[in-house]
Amino acid sequence: MSAVTFDVPFILGMMRLHEARTMHDPEQLANWIEARLEEGLHWFDHADIYGSGQGETLFGAALRARPALAKRVKIVTKAGIANDNPAPDSGKVKHYNASPAYLNGAIDASLERLNVERLDHFLIHRPDLLMNAEATGRALDDAIAAGKIGAAGVSNHLPSQWRRLQGAMHQHLSANQIELSIAHTAPLFDGSFDDLCTDGHAPMAWSPLAGGQLMQGPIGDCLDQWATTLNTTPNGIALAWLRSLPNSPVPVVGSVKPERIVAMLNGPATLPREAWYELLEAARGHCVA
Repeated sequence: MSAVTFDVPFILGMMRLHEARTMHDPEQLANWIEARLEEGLHWFDHADIYGSGQGETLFGAALRARPALAKRVKIVTKAGIANDNPAPDSGKVKHYNASPAYLNGAIDASLERLNVERLDHFLIHRPDLLMNAEATGRALDDAIAAGKIGAAGVSNHLPSQWRRLQGAMHQHLSANQIELSIAHTAPLFDGSFDDLCTDGHAPMAWSPLAGGQLMQGPIGDCLDQWATTLNTTPNGIALAWLRSLPNSPVPVVGSVKPERIVAMLNGPATLPREAWYELLEAARGHCVA
């Protein structure tokens, strides 16, 4: 089984798009999208809960303002988290829902908000412990057959969880979004990263810069040293660390600031082996056994 390739140095994460007030103007956001496309960045990562749907709505408004962009962008979006951060005393409980009715409604709602004809990748955001794998698998197969989604995948699932779903599907689960960075290496040691590669998933790494934590302490010092040696930036080194792994995980970068995006684009494709392991050592506090 072969994994889908995203053919970009990183995916642009839209989690905080709604917090950028200048992006609330459709023309300004359309300009921003077009600038990213010109840089070769055409994958954009959304979720229905980002800004309670506002992120997708803003992005869709930009595509309505400039319709030609819709055919140039590639969309990843996620669903399955219900009642995210409910208000106190609202009577609502945050939970996960991968039922066919919920996912079908979420797919239709995302298509409408984003103003696109198809979601290139649709991911189940979190594992629903009450999921009926046969029913959910059939719903995802049907959504692909209907042309609503190009491919289905998962996010934050354990191997046993995605394999249970895959066993009920005709189509291949082709993408897997996990937390992975120099500061969060657990998937590299618990076998789950190897499993997703073996199963032919295209790995996406969310929080690839660990919310800025990488720039502090021993990891930050090591990143600075290698950035100087390789004439790039610490962020560029951190992303190259991920891309050096098997199956070349594609980082999902949350910044919308053009200057930061350009700086990360100027990083190396991969790292020398010694640099990679030195950063791992800095993160774990000891060398490999």
